[in-house]
Amino acid sequence: MLLKNRLHNTLSEIGQAWTLFFQTLVQIFRPPLQFDLLTKQLLLVGFNSLAVVLVSGFFTGMVLGIQGYIQLKPFAVEGSVARFVCVSVVKELGPMITAFVLAGRIGASITAELSTMKVTEQIDALEVMGTNPVKYLVVPRFLACAIMLPTLTIFSTFAGIAGGFIAVVSLFDVNGHFFLLEVQRNLFVASVLVSLIKATSFGMAIAAVGCYKGFSISTAGGAEGVGTATTGSAVISLIAILVLDFILNHILFNILGWV
Repeated sequence: MLLKNRLHNTLSEIGQAWTLFFQTLVQIFRPPLQFDLLTKQLLLVGFNSLAVVLVSGFFTGMVLGIQGYIQLKPFAVEGSVARFVCVSVVKELGPMITAFVLAGRIGASITAELSTMKVTEQIDALEVMGTNPVKYLVVPRFLACAIMLPTLTIFSTFAGIAGGFIAVVSLFDVNGHFFLLEVQRNLFVASVLVSLIKATSFGMAIAAVGCYKGFSISTAGGAEGVGTATTGSAVISLIAILVLDFILNHILFNILGWV
């Protein structure tokens, strides 16, 4: 019976989350377009997260460069380390690391903010005043995450390649000019599109989970409920990113045949 109730609650939450997601998509195209709220969220999600994204991407690239060189050297193909770093960062780790950073930083922040508004009945007050909470609160955050995560991924990707370059050139005396040529040869438009598609999907997932967890808290939950919702938002966002990454890899590479 307990397992049945848990399964029912889980399926119910998934259904409610998808309902909120589709409501958000509908409200995006309904006037008025709230550019002031969107601009504020773009700054919060994008500019305020740029530093941590650059640092994360840079050191991820350095680790890739060191590990790639060490693993390739016994086979006398250490010259391929540039290709290894470029492909790994562009197709996989660039969007993943950026999404992980934003899931912990922005996703949790969205949940904490909205759940606090729910507990203090500010969302109910918006409804009483005739304002659609989804349009006013969810849409700007959803669009900001969907727009800024691909943008931040581009910065993270360049930082990762730069980190790999500095690591192998300074530590293993790899020719820097050759490294950059290999990066240029292996940086394809299709790979960049894969990265941006993944990043956009991750951004929408982070915003959707964060907003749903904020909206779903009970008004009687209090401070403890806000903390629980915030923690749950970060965990679910990370799991959603991993699941989406698997699905997108299968669709883009196995079904569509992108390289």
